[in-house]
Amino acid sequence: MKKLLILTASLLCTGNAWAMTPSNEPIQPILPAKITAPEKVELGKKLFFDPRLSRSGFISCNSCHNLSMGGSDNLQTSIGHNWQQGPINSPTVLNSSMNLAQFWDGRAATLKEQAAGPISNPGEMAFTHNLAVDTLRSIPQYREAFKQVYKVDKITIDEVTDAIAEFENSLVTPNSRFDRWLLGDQDAITQTELQGYKLFKDIGCTACHNGPAVGGNSFQKMGLVEAYKTDNPAEGVAGLTGKDADRFKFKVPTLRNVELTYPYFHDGAYWKLEESVDVMARLQLGRQLSGEDIDKITAFLKTLTGEQPSFTLPILPPSNNDTPRPKPFG
Repeated sequence: MKKLLILTASLLCTGNAWAMTPSNEPIQPILPAKITAPEKVELGKKLFFDPRLSRSGFISCNSCHNLSMGGSDNLQTSIGHNWQQGPINSPTVLNSSMNLAQFWDGRAATLKEQAAGPISNPGEMAFTHNLAVDTLRSIPQYREAFKQVYKVDKITIDEVTDAIAEFENSLVTPNSRFDRWLLGDQDAITQTELQGYKLFKDIGCTACHNGPAVGGNSFQKMGLVEAYKTDNPAEGVAGLTGKDADRFKFKVPTLRNVELTYPYFHDGAYWKLEESVDVMARLQLGRQLSGEDIDKITAFLKTLTGEQPSFTLPILPPSNNDTPRPKPFG
């Protein structure tokens, strides 16, 4: 009967939430990706893994958003062209389609806009849009693929970023143990994990970490009760607006797959999930949690790990004599 209930719930999926999700819960299950343009997703997958979109010919989107590592790189800050240290922790690409905006400061409104940024950033992929497009145009298989998918004779950065965004839209992680619990499988999580979820709600974590992505849908100041101390120069939204009120205001990160996406926070300062729970409770909520309560909340957070994207790695079309040569050391 229990399995029938869960199956029925999955079949009754409508709108933005599962039909049988308890209405009083602040977190909703993740829906499986709804792919309407599979040919764009496949092309975007190749581009996501293609390091030739970088000046070095070595860095791809997957370098900083590694799909084998929770969609991040598990580094405090990412490594850019010529071994440059990135300015901020790389957020996961998984479930990023659920974000109200992209990047920690929200400077990109869409995934398509975000995809254009790293390619031309001198501290990341260090290319230009024109050179990246020239590289793709030099490869006959890419020219043919773009013509088939986008009906264009000449590739532009618009089609490139659109395809990457379509692929990233497919990178969702449904069917976590917590999602199964929400859908009625009472045995999907343990009593300790359930107690952790109750604490998570009771102390106020769900004020910011809510919805299907358990975050990603608001901007909040880091250090509401107690100031957050860091050497990282990032100012958050203030870097865009110039307003002091926006200093240290960052997009609330998703907690989906959080056990995989260490180190934590915009500066990547904390490697242990337990420590990040303690810091958030003190700085954002003014709560000093016991070690036992921290362990319970941590146990709950680990139930948010969903099914990771699974697909065959793309075989990239080869360069030819006309393809610009990579410059990995210049």
